[in-house]
Amino acid sequence: MPTPRTILVHLDSSDRAAERVKVARQLAEAFDAEVTALPCTTTALMRYPYALEGSADAMAIMQSLDEECRNKAHATFTTAGAGSPRLRWVEPMDDAPWGFARHALYADLLVLGQRNADDPAAGELPPDFLSSVLVECGRPALVLPYAGLVEPIGRTVLIGWKESREAARAVSAAMPWLTRAESVHAVCYGEGAEAALRSLQAYLKAHGVNATAHAGGHADGDAGEHLLSMAADTGADLLVMGCFGHSRAREWVLGGATRSILQSMTVPVLMSH
Repeated sequence: MPTPRTILVHLDSSDRAAERVKVARQLAEAFDAEVTALPCTTTALMRYPYALEGSADAMAIMQSLDEECRNKAHATFTTAGAGSPRLRWVEPMDDAPWGFARHALYADLLVLGQRNADDPAAGELPPDFLSSVLVECGRPALVLPYAGLVEPIGRTVLIGWKESREAARAVSAAMPWLTRAESVHAVCYGEGAEAALRSLQAYLKAHGVNATAHAGGHADGDAGEHLLSMAADTGADLLVMGCFGHSRAREWVLGGATRSILQSMTVPVLMSH
């Protein structure tokens, strides 16, 4: 993948929104890119649909809550953006949150955040917001964990490899990081893992990337947990993997490893569906 030139970062009123803006600004400076900061939350009226029945002033209260959320997001953008001319704020969408995936179609890279159910701002978005954006837009996304400081990303990269189009797209999207990384590791599980890793190493070498291969065996149990354990063992600050999922009965059903990573991630994850 060419170096990303357009980056879309998701904003809400959560505390971790600032971390997303900071990372997006760092990426813009590293890749000579432009960042669009898009606030996206469910309106208060949609979160509290029965509030209108209890008070004549309920609509004004709902509008006030939305304005408070927007203002907090803008304050976060202003502070974390540090006045960078590469960052651009746009006003909230009328079709939020479902319209976010449509806006994502016009970005090379997304910067999103892991859902934290304990965050007071978690209710601003549907529980499946992150997964639906990842699956619907088909764009690569850098997903940041909801806990801990995010150090400079991409010095040590771990690729969770699988012979699939999703993993191949993720590796292509990660190429700007892989070519700059100090060390790159790749792990693959299951039958044929060693042969798949040799093929991946040859592909990466053609791009000037030398990767250390780790055949992970059959990976009995949770593959996502195995990947996170490998990330810790290798000291990775970026995990690259495919995002697996499909729609069923109007809901997004994620693959086991994808779901596990999004729930328990400890490092930034670059995903692509």
